[in-house]
Amino acid sequence: MILDATAESTATEGFSFSKLWNDIVTFFTTQYWNIIFFFLVLIFGILFIKLFITILKRGMARGKMEKIAQSFIINILRYVLYLILTLILLSIIGVQISGIITALSAALLAVGMALQDNISNLANGIIVVSSKMIRKGDYISVNGTEGTVQDINFLFTTLKTPDGKRVFIPNNTLTKNSLYNFGIEGSRRVDFTFSVAYETDVEKVKKIVTDVMLSCDKVATDPAPFCKLKTLNASSIDFFANCWCLSSDYWDVYYYVLETVFNEFKKQGVSVPFAQTEVRLRTDDVIMPYKNDTPKRNAPEFKIEPPKEKDEFEFIKKAKEKADEKLKKNKKKKQK
Repeated sequence: MILDATAESTATEGFSFSKLWNDIVTFFTTQYWNIIFFFLVLIFGILFIKLFITILKRGMARGKMEKIAQSFIINILRYVLYLILTLILLSIIGVQISGIITALSAALLAVGMALQDNISNLANGIIVVSSKMIRKGDYISVNGTEGTVQDINFLFTTLKTPDGKRVFIPNNTLTKNSLYNFGIEGSRRVDFTFSVAYETDVEKVKKIVTDVMLSCDKVATDPAPFCKLKTLNASSIDFFANCWCLSSDYWDVYYYVLETVFNEFKKQGVSVPFAQTEVRLRTDDVIMPYKNDTPKRNAPEFKIEPPKEKDEFEFIKKAKEKADEKLKKNKKKKQK
């Protein structure tokens, strides 16, 4: 019994193997032109993709495109081209690719709906990078957040704030809000507002502020520092001042000028006012004149009568009275 079962299984296995081998031989004997065409398309397709990617890289390098944009575009194109080549090869050997395309479309649709926010960030990241709105090292302000650009990718932009924090901003925020790039021009204007008391000499304040700005070796002499009287407030007069420096020196210049001007104001007796309220104590007697006459009514009395209510059928009564008068007149005429 055991020998019969073993022989039967061996015969079955031999039959299955021989059938598989016959199918392979039949395929290669009947489809040899398709097989030759398959390998030709495979070889030339790979060579074409590599040549196309190489030419594209050189073109992007000449156009001075950002490296992150170059790598992203090249990787996407490489995957798309290899996918197209795979579908072509499958169709050559007789595989129906319509079902594969339908399945890929459904999968892409499902992934797109699940990751729509990330896809939106990705699309906006391409816009940010390709348009060169910001670059690494630029000092920017967006949606109330300021900092130096540390890294740019296709989902987030990383900022380092002046107090050492790292902020990750979605690329949607960069494109949907006003973006201020303070480092794109290489130079930046530093603005100041100084408030002093009304009794202060205007020319003295202007000279102090201008001399302090010129004393900083990081402040440009052209354009020259500027200081003028700006506003007359309730308890102070305000001076507007500015100077120019390199973008990288902005905060050094800002803090130096602010501290040095305050120190010079104290040294030279310039009063810096603060919000204050003046209170005085009255010592005189308050005299309020008045008349001793008692007010009397000189006009006659009258009453305001409420308005009469209108009768809704008053016009009908009047019409009936007129008709009765006409009848009486007609009767009198007949009698005469």
